[in-house]
Amino acid sequence: MKPVAAPKNSLDKNMLGVFRYSRRAIELVWQTSPALTIGLAIATLIAGILPAAMAYVGQLIVDAVVAAMDSYKQDQVLHYQTALNYVLIEGMLVLIIAAAQRALTAQQAILQGLLGQKVNMLILEKAQSLTLSHFEDSEFYDKLVRARREASSRPLALVNKTFALLQNAIALSSFAVLLWHFSPWALALLICGALPAFIAEAKFSGDAFLMFRWRSPEVRQQNYLETLLAREDNIKEVRLYQLGDRFLQRYAAIFRKLFNESKRLILRRESWGFALGVISTLVFYSAYGWIVSDTIIGAITLGQMTMYLLLFKQGQAAVSASLTAISGMYEDNLYLSNLYEYLEQETTTSTTGLLAGPKPQDGIRFEGVFFQYPGSERPALSNVSLHIRPGQSLAIVGENGSGKTTLIKLLTRLYNPTQGRILLDGLDLLEWDETALLKRIGVIFQDFVRYQFIVGENIGAGDNDRFYDEEGWQKAAELGKATDFIDQLENSYNTQLGRWFKGGQELSGGQWQKIALARAFMRESADILVLDEPTSAMDAQAEANIFQHFQEQTKSKMAILISHRFSTVRLAHEIVVMEHGEIKERGTHDALLAQKGQYAHLFALQAQGYQ
Repeated sequence: MKPVAAPKNSLDKNMLGVFRYSRRAIELVWQTSPALTIGLAIATLIAGILPAAMAYVGQLIVDAVVAAMDSYKQDQVLHYQTALNYVLIEGMLVLIIAAAQRALTAQQAILQGLLGQKVNMLILEKAQSLTLSHFEDSEFYDKLVRARREASSRPLALVNKTFALLQNAIALSSFAVLLWHFSPWALALLICGALPAFIAEAKFSGDAFLMFRWRSPEVRQQNYLETLLAREDNIKEVRLYQLGDRFLQRYAAIFRKLFNESKRLILRRESWGFALGVISTLVFYSAYGWIVSDTIIGAITLGQMTMYLLLFKQGQAAVSASLTAISGMYEDNLYLSNLYEYLEQETTTSTTGLLAGPKPQDGIRFEGVFFQYPGSERPALSNVSLHIRPGQSLAIVGENGSGKTTLIKLLTRLYNPTQGRILLDGLDLLEWDETALLKRIGVIFQDFVRYQFIVGENIGAGDNDRFYDEEGWQKAAELGKATDFIDQLENSYNTQLGRWFKGGQELSGGQWQKIALARAFMRESADILVLDEPTSAMDAQAEANIFQHFQEQTKSKMAILISHRFSTVRLAHEIVVMEHGEIKERGTHDALLAQKGQYAHLFALQAQGYQ
């Protein structure tokens, strides 16, 4: 697979800071559960010290048995009793080590669940502080995918390897003390025999990480194809146009591409691992022969031979495990860079500010507003100036892509203007406290969310402070003209909506739009109400009735209406015609018809359709 932008500098940075996230991972685990972290440390200490003690006791058992065999009858009982005592001690050590290992496994499993939840919460909380532009940026979305895919398990994996490294270091220290009595060169052989495994692991861990980074776009494509093939809001069209086989083939093609790359990496990794493992085996058996030779010539006892062979075998395994742990820590650090790269994403939006403007009755002002989407070559809005006073309504018309919805995104601070400013009550939106600002705005977008909740919660979502206010649900439903069908539902406001959960009931498009309208009315404190083509699923008469009702209920508020139906927008105090991000015409319905411009032309075309 050809690396698209696998940043060499990024890899170098990771190589230079191999363990730069280890401390943060340990802090994260400590914050999750100090008690479990301490428990891990204690169990690790026990599991690290006792293997050397077991090897030493094993030597004492063998030497006691040999002494009993070579001694006179009167001394045999004493050596026999001594050997049995050592066996009892070794049995106790085995039980303690087994308990420590079980404690490690249990605590790691519990921490895994707690830490996974904590990291996922960090990811989701961060998402709430990001701007809409972050989510519409494919490169940033790749960061999010990488962070969510493995980062929730990697912090604990890194801590586990850190404790494993500590355990092996303790074990090696105790092994080293005993092996030193045999020969300092034995320690050198021990380390050299384990180095090949470390070299292989470090090399291929880096390769696996780079492959993981490059694959993010393909993995997202696979996830998207899964949603197309297995979700109720997509399956109707996929079945109708018989796209299933085509999408399945594309899904399988991506899998084959990713699988072939993984297979090549696995085969290379295991082939090199075996080749380098041969070296480790030769080193071990060289030491084996050395120890056996010294036993034969009488340089060491049979018990010492047993102990040294066990120490060397366990020591080599400990060194290999330590180096593998270091390699694994390096790999975990690489993966954790995805998590912290995401969590440390800069956010330009300030959520704190003033709670009120200096001119309470001035309303909304757009002053020379320009906006250009990131990566776009031309502006979505150009020199837009508007003024909406309290008690007035503004209708915005124009073709798709003319900038209507973009204007609303700027008003709700989902984006900030590239140039110019937007004022509310004489105060720039950027200087408002975000919570105070958003409480004043109720918006229904054309692609409003259909929450898979009960009816009441779908409406209550319009005002988080009154999410469970049942009286508020009913009042908002009446204002949104939704009571006519809600009262007919089996469980009324407690009816589960959607098909995702058991007992869910699906609504028609028009009914969903009335639910969304009720959601906007739920926000009683809002004095800015925006309808961005939310009634497109209704017929012209129903939409006209809804807008007329909307006008009556918002007489003291600022209302913005976006619709393609001119029979509806004619009710607004002012109408704005947008084209290519610019305001081409503005005025009342009658004034615009008199101008005989674009509005009059479009109105005439639409009127012909009803003749």
